[in-house]
Amino acid sequence: MQNSILLSGAKFTITIQRLCHQLIENHQDFSNSVIIGIQPRGVYLANRIVQELKKTLKVEHVPSGDLDITFFRDDFRMKGSLPLSPSSTNMNFIVENKKVILVDDVLWTGRTIRSALDAIQSFGRPDKVELLVLVDRRFARHLPIEPDYVGLPIDSINSQKVIVSWAETDKKDQVLLVNEEKI
Repeated sequence: MQNSILLSGAKFTITIQRLCHQLIENHQDFSNSVIIGIQPRGVYLANRIVQELKKTLKVEHVPSGDLDITFFRDDFRMKGSLPLSPSSTNMNFIVENKKVILVDDVLWTGRTIRSALDAIQSFGRPDKVELLVLVDRRFARHLPIEPDYVGLPIDSINSQKVIVSWAETDKKDQVLLVNEEKI
């Protein structure tokens, strides 16, 4: 098997725009909604979503933040003898009675999302929580978690890895399906 480019260029941009239009359908002006990117890689998608929403809605502010889930993971004590290096949480609001849109780049087993659901409780009790992902690896779930908004659903096997590259850090926007033995 060879590596495959699943999303890049104009299709990458159009996918993000489509996700934003779906969000606008359900959240209108975002007056009671917040977008929260899950550290580390969901933050890039959340930032892109927020920028596109500002442009589309012609507003200066869409409530958003970044959430670190390191110490809420069920495997954080199993990372070997190396000290953990958590990312930062940047949320200057509470989520009490708000509609929360959690954002991550890839949904695979569901464990990251379960951790985010635990972590978000530190900021209040949301009215509703939705999940937006760029890539949904549909048939690999360990937990009963499903996204509300999906950029690209894919079917893959466990020996494959989905790699999302962002222009901000990786010089280009693309989604690759890679055979793990070639990484």
